[in-house]
Amino acid sequence: MTWMLIRLVLSLGLIAAVLVFASRLAKKRGLGQGNGLIEVVARQRMGRASSVSVLRVAGRVLVIGATDEQVTLLAEMEEDEVQTALAAAPRAAALRPDGTVDPGPATRPTLVARSSSGSLAGSVLDRGAWTTLVQDLRDRTVRR
Repeated sequence: MTWMLIRLVLSLGLIAAVLVFASRLAKKRGLGQGNGLIEVVARQRMGRASSVSVLRVAGRVLVIGATDEQVTLLAEMEEDEVQTALAAAPRAAALRPDGTVDPGPATRPTLVARSSSGSLAGSVLDRGAWTTLVQDLRDRTVRR
């Protein structure tokens, strides 16, 4: 038991040392951090392998389309146009860590429950359908 605990602590220490070494190496080579020249203002996925991004590069604002095969310059915008668009749509300013736009709680679609009849009727998103299904399963499994 004691030997297992010692091996566990040594293994965790080795893993921590490898992670610290990798992070220092990445920082030394400049991986994972920008130099402040390119800033992603907004990004919107258009499909599985395509997206439209608004980038601020050295004071210029570019709208680009990106797919797996290529990157295309769609338009160049003025800085004040971007600021007005961001002010008009505050959700565009909320970026997730992966760079995609977070729609925010106010703009997410609300799900409306449909009335269901029977244990399997309704949508998977319908709370009433799940409640009815669970109740039917309880009725069938309870011994009387």
